[in-house]
Amino acid sequence: MTSKRIKTAALVWLAVWGCAASAQAAPIDWSKVAGKSITLFYPGQMSLEMLLTQSEHSGASKFREGKGCRGCHEGEEQSSGNLTVADKSVEPTPIKDKPGFVTMNVKTAHDAERLYVYVEFNPGSQPDAGMDKNFATKVALMLDDGGVAEAARAGCWAACHDNATRMASGGDKETTKYLARSRASVTRQGGADIKPAAELDKIRTEGGFLEYWQARLKPGAAPDVVDGDILDKRAEHKTPMVVAEAAENNGLWSVTFSRKLMAGAPYKDFAPGKTYTIGFSVHAGHTGHRFHYVSLEKTLMLDGGKADFIAAGP
Repeated sequence: MTSKRIKTAALVWLAVWGCAASAQAAPIDWSKVAGKSITLFYPGQMSLEMLLTQSEHSGASKFREGKGCRGCHEGEEQSSGNLTVADKSVEPTPIKDKPGFVTMNVKTAHDAERLYVYVEFNPGSQPDAGMDKNFATKVALMLDDGGVAEAARAGCWAACHDNATRMASGGDKETTKYLARSRASVTRQGGADIKPAAELDKIRTEGGFLEYWQARLKPGAAPDVVDGDILDKRAEHKTPMVVAEAAENNGLWSVTFSRKLMAGAPYKDFAPGKTYTIGFSVHAGHTGHRFHYVSLEKTLMLDGGKADFIAAGP
């Protein structure tokens, strides 16, 4: 190749590389994004069925009439967690010295391509429960775009049932989170008979499922990231669209999740002007299944509106 052709090829390569580089979004400067502190609390064996049972939950009638959990219990998360973690009426197998709550700072943003959710939390001094030997800490969030009405009022409890693993009627049988609409019927003990595949497919097509993201954390290592959906069960996607970065400093974890705004099925699309329900959870101290901390239901919007978290664009 002549020197002139080499020079021309180099200029073409630089031009292409420059266009590609300019198209890449700059990383989010989280120091310039306002955060919101929330409290995640220990829920014990409280299930959706318990919330609906007046003899066990004094607010059941209000909930049945359409009131959400946070309408009665926002601001009580710390005291509720401290009470529940050792109350054998709702926690028959308490973990000795388990803290009742964890605080979390949440920030959100988006660029032209992706939604970003940044969380920062310190699990504090946690006893080793020995349930998940691979990961001491896991952080997750669940999302809905209005397709699951009960999620807007009950948050994570929309998928928490009495017959799930280690719940009151579940025992050690492997039963993951699910939505009541996936069952032929639901009693105080949860729902057993799953609807036919054709009915589930119709529900899914209509958006009647929850989306979840999870990062499994180890200090000094890249997070193990999974995403999936919840309808008749919690199902992980083989190749996650969600990516995450994580860092730990003296017990303080900072985790940034991101995903394409328009990922297509089987994900929820994100667009301005729409209100999304979002809930957070943390497993700490090598816990598994229901032995986690959860938030009350929160809201998310892009660019502006009335919501707990506003993901501002560039």
